[in-house]
Amino acid sequence: MSAKRKAASAIVASVDAKKSKQSSLSSFFSGAAPTSPAKVTVRAPTTVPNSNAPFDKDRWVDSLSEKNKELLELEIKTLHDSWFSALHGEFTKPYFLKLKEFLKQERGKRKWIFPPEEDVYSWARHTPLDKVKVVILGQDPYHGQGQAHGLCFSVRPPINAPPSLKNIYTALKNDYPDFTKPRDGLLTPWADRGVLLINTCLTVEAHKANSHAKKGWEEFTAKVLRTVAEQRSDGVVFLAWGSPAQKNIDASVPNKSRHLILKSVHPSPLSAHRGFMTCGHFKQANAWLKERYGSGGVVEWDCLAEEKRQNGLPVATEEEVVVEKFDANHLPGLIITKTDDTQRQAERADAKVQVEDIDTSEPVERVGRDVIDDPVNGPPGASDKKHAEVIFGESTGEYAREQGTSGHQEKQNEI
Repeated sequence: MSAKRKAASAIVASVDAKKSKQSSLSSFFSGAAPTSPAKVTVRAPTTVPNSNAPFDKDRWVDSLSEKNKELLELEIKTLHDSWFSALHGEFTKPYFLKLKEFLKQERGKRKWIFPPEEDVYSWARHTPLDKVKVVILGQDPYHGQGQAHGLCFSVRPPINAPPSLKNIYTALKNDYPDFTKPRDGLLTPWADRGVLLINTCLTVEAHKANSHAKKGWEEFTAKVLRTVAEQRSDGVVFLAWGSPAQKNIDASVPNKSRHLILKSVHPSPLSAHRGFMTCGHFKQANAWLKERYGSGGVVEWDCLAEEKRQNGLPVATEEEVVVEKFDANHLPGLIITKTDDTQRQAERADAKVQVEDIDTSEPVERVGRDVIDDPVNGPPGASDKKHAEVIFGESTGEYAREQGTSGHQEKQNEI
């Protein structure tokens, strides 16, 4: 073969090889079956979950170690499914497991932790993820006996509305003059109507504000805020009262243009006079929600008015009062006594921890989800036949619970 023919053959072979390679690449990207299947590796995506596949909670729980099942029992049993599905990825992260270990150790030391365990995630049960319209972010649960129940700023009857909540009521009345301020501080009607009431930290040690700060709750609740912002993508209202709430919301809400973020000073008496009472947030929130979703998308803020929520709480017929007082240095239990307002006034001045024998043949009944101690389940120091007064701190007031055969009625007198 001549040199010219050899050169021509080499050029043709080179062109054919290039065509073959281009044809192979084109068929791969176009989805056509490759000529050599053995050389093609198909890798399933790992970073983009299949949004159409429902979350299998039982399967996820079964995948946990026995230790983690025990640590996460509260989340597994009490967190609403809509939130569990969205947040379960946090539960096995090192920071969250470390947080759960910390809480286990604190309870193992017989420390009083608020709110009661079953109420830590009550915000999620009252306001499922797909129902969120408004988010109100608090800082720390109330740290007095019988106050915190898992919703920021909220307290159960008969405890009177704390000062910050009273200022919230005032701001609401400035927006809606027909609003009737309730005597108590129960905000579950808001939560049931789409107002997510969540604290930045979800637990606290009794009478030690911010005692569970920087233990992991901040990272978890930041994830809650991000989840709301991302999954409620048509828009929700974030009420950021005080600089900590504003910083947390600013850092946790990635798509701010989709939502309405309203900022003001905190409703605390220390700052509310600097503009909170007239911030107009309740009316602004509803105006924005109505524009987005129509009249059915607004929040019925005045649902708290007493005439609109006669909840039929039973009233005691027998005057049997359980007086609980608390002191950071004493966590013994409680004393059962028949008493009246005069006696309670006198007891406020008595800071001693008194112990007296009581009849334990009939254990003290538990009312709702509040802690009422009995000889079996009493706090540290309770014995078979003896309970003790627990002295409240000044910020909380005396807590008295009346109980009778037809039901229970609770009372609190502020110190």
